[in-house]
Amino acid sequence: MATSSPSPSLPPPPPPHVVIFPFMAQGHTIPLLDISRELSNRGLKVTIVTTPLNAPFIHSKLSNHMSITVSVVPFPHVPDLPEGCENTADLPSINSWVPFVTATKQMRPQFETLLHDMVDGGSRPLCVISDFFLSWTLDTCRSFDIPRVVSHGMGVLPMLVLKAASMHVRCQYQRQRQKTLDLESTDLLPNLALPFTLDISDLPPRSLDPNDAFERVISEVEEVDKNSWGVIVNSFQELECEYVAALEGLYKHAKAWCVGPVPLYEGDDRPRNESVSCPYIKWLDEQDGSGVAIYVSFGTQARLSDDQMDEIAYGLEMAGYRFIWAVRSKTWRAGEGWERRVEGRGFVVRDWVDQRSILAHPTVGGFLSHCGWNSVMESLSMGVPLLAWPMGAEQPLNAKYVAVGLKAGLMVKPEKIKTVDRHVICDGVRELMGGEKGRRARERARVLGSTARRAVEKGGSSDKKLDELIKSLIANANQKEIKF
Repeated sequence: MATSSPSPSLPPPPPPHVVIFPFMAQGHTIPLLDISRELSNRGLKVTIVTTPLNAPFIHSKLSNHMSITVSVVPFPHVPDLPEGCENTADLPSINSWVPFVTATKQMRPQFETLLHDMVDGGSRPLCVISDFFLSWTLDTCRSFDIPRVVSHGMGVLPMLVLKAASMHVRCQYQRQRQKTLDLESTDLLPNLALPFTLDISDLPPRSLDPNDAFERVISEVEEVDKNSWGVIVNSFQELECEYVAALEGLYKHAKAWCVGPVPLYEGDDRPRNESVSCPYIKWLDEQDGSGVAIYVSFGTQARLSDDQMDEIAYGLEMAGYRFIWAVRSKTWRAGEGWERRVEGRGFVVRDWVDQRSILAHPTVGGFLSHCGWNSVMESLSMGVPLLAWPMGAEQPLNAKYVAVGLKAGLMVKPEKIKTVDRHVICDGVRELMGGEKGRRARERARVLGSTARRAVEKGGSSDKKLDELIKSLIANANQKEIKF
């Protein structure tokens, strides 16, 4: 009896594929790298799109993940930007921000060629996770029938308040030709109780002057944003679940997915050998006691005058606590006398630092911060309270949220002057590190840190939300295949 030969086995289907396109700024890129690693850990193929000069940094963070690839799209040459400027950290001034964002639109043809190659090669993406500022990616995604999931780099409540404020600004302008938001006659979120009293100073200044280039860019990205398929948020349900539905109500169809704090997804994948060998980590190791040093950093975008840097330096000295300070200024130099006086109890770093390793170190007991949302999440994830000194954008809102709403920090309360006095800084550091208010904030931060860690563990709220997002994207792709 003849036996039939076994039929050839079919090749396994390709893994689900996600494309991630960060805005060219460290604060926007790093959380999406965390998400890309976690998607890779869950069996997805990930392609990160970036520019030539941003690629080395991204490669350095993804060396252990073979299922993540980096595709490079040239950054356009534009006369309003200096040669080689491909990241907002390299902008000569805030006035270059609008030309920078506008220039990214010229990347669209190369990005569409990249998507064409993926589709033709049998690796159609489940979605494109795109930064909020890359609004032009929506039309590209629509042309390929690929969902666009937007990333803002903000928490749910700050995002909700800013969106509601923007809508009211437009309404007031259309009705009364007002060019700023009048909070005294406006209830931004009438059906939602905020955990703090909102003040006009908590919001970024807005003007609807039709000739204002910044407002045109913001209005454009906000209008496009409404049509995104979904919103991915670096936060967690236990922190912000009561605001999620209200945020979703400002979109046409999108669902918001709280999948953070994303820094906690790093786990054992983190390349610790680099940070452990750093001088600043060695310095922290040498300090006696737990929670005895304050970390000081204001992010990559803040530009402080030399006079302000002097006041920070003298304020830290007067406070009497040990400190580690990440200095971004290219011009400021501390005096020799100051360096001698703080030697041994202060450490100044002028290079890029691994902020997460610093905040995770047991020696660190506080964080003097500009309160960018990434810094908020990184600090609270490690149970470290913040001394909030917002510098711009949505940071005043974040600061009040942390200090008043979450009660996990204190606020520097500078007068409305150009330079914050050293005594203000000294008093804030002393209260956070040794005062009763600081003690309560530290206890609250520790509770939130424990809750955050549980959220990303197996079966935690963020772990489940990320699984739900992946399943929803796969189901969406399968429905389209059936239709075809």
